[in-house]
Amino acid sequence: MRVIREYKRAESLEEAWQLNQKKSNRVLGGMVWLKMGKMQIGMAIDLSGLGLDTIEETGEEFRIGCMVTLRDLELDPGLNSYTDGAARESVRHIVGVQFRNLATVGGSIYGRYGFSDVLTMFLAMDSYVELYKGGIIPLKEYAKMPYDRDILVRLIVKKEKAAFDYQSVRNSQTDFPVLTCAAAKTEAGYRFSIGARPGKAVLFELTDADIQAADVENMAENAAKCVKEQVETGSNTRGSAEYRKHLAGVLVRRAVCKLAGK
Repeated sequence: MRVIREYKRAESLEEAWQLNQKKSNRVLGGMVWLKMGKMQIGMAIDLSGLGLDTIEETGEEFRIGCMVTLRDLELDPGLNSYTDGAARESVRHIVGVQFRNLATVGGSIYGRYGFSDVLTMFLAMDSYVELYKGGIIPLKEYAKMPYDRDILVRLIVKKEKAAFDYQSVRNSQTDFPVLTCAAAKTEAGYRFSIGARPGKAVLFELTDADIQAADVENMAENAAKCVKEQVETGSNTRGSAEYRKHLAGVLVRRAVCKLAGK
């Protein structure tokens, strides 16, 4: 059980940032993962009054506030139309509707959890994080950065001419994934994000020349081989490193076959 000594509903991002500089203080997202720890929290900082719970769509991008819930992602018509339903697929297995009504995009992305379906999905897209002090940073760079005391304001997804697919393997319907794979077919080639390795998601970018073949089946096989050779996997109670590496090849192969129209 966590003990929270003080609670503050921030009135501005500056106030939230100032309060968050103290190591014992924590920004609240949906509080669904944070509550699992035992460390005492000096002050819980609530961002819910700052208007960061909306998904804004323009002709060029989606701007997803840090307090947008996973249920909002699941139901958003614009985002799901753009991703061919992949955004919905990436979150629909996460525990249950009640949980997804609490868990936030900001908490999922900031946490960079190894099991995060959300990080896996958006890493395969042309995504950026907006930090209050750090500015706008590509998600693929942010995913590698150490944790700091900045405030994650929103996730920005640039629209591009692309098709998307999301797959995961789970031992049971609402369990943590054994492995996740998000794929994007772009004009430059393919992007594959592999998560739940069990480490946090990593990105692989392949050009058409990298996997060139006479037919879709062989192209898919070439892509699977490239990713399997590069991806680092580990073992835990849900699966062995060898099994995860095998799954990475299987999911990449399926994604290429689907996105290539087979």
